[in-house]
Amino acid sequence: MRNHEHRLGVAETNLVNRNLKLEPSDTASLKAAIDEIDRLYGLDSVSLNENKRMLYLAYDASRICLDCVEEILDKHAIEISHGWWTRFKENHYRFVDQNVKDNAKQEPWSCHQSPRGGGKKK
Repeated sequence: MRNHEHRLGVAETNLVNRNLKLEPSDTASLKAAIDEIDRLYGLDSVSLNENKRMLYLAYDASRICLDCVEEILDKHAIEISHGWWTRFKENHYRFVDQNVKDNAKQEPWSCHQSPRGGGKKK
């Protein structure tokens, strides 16, 4: 484990990193969208490489998902690249996000139970 402090609402076990290629768009709209994304609860970091038009995200997938980010981008008229590789990654990201969210709700079983409760049910 790293010795890195995360933002409020981010657990390292549920932390995912996402890279999205964006279509060319207005700089002011892009800046406004990134500012709004940066305020999401559960987001650890967001950055943009303007030369490559790549948006880099790190967030707790048990709290937010790629759809939350895409909703904000749509609101600001920013499109994600329509290339096949980007579409493939988006579908994979959605699958993993849902899997993390589902697994975060599950109670551990057998020897994987938390030692706080002593592992015994009363």
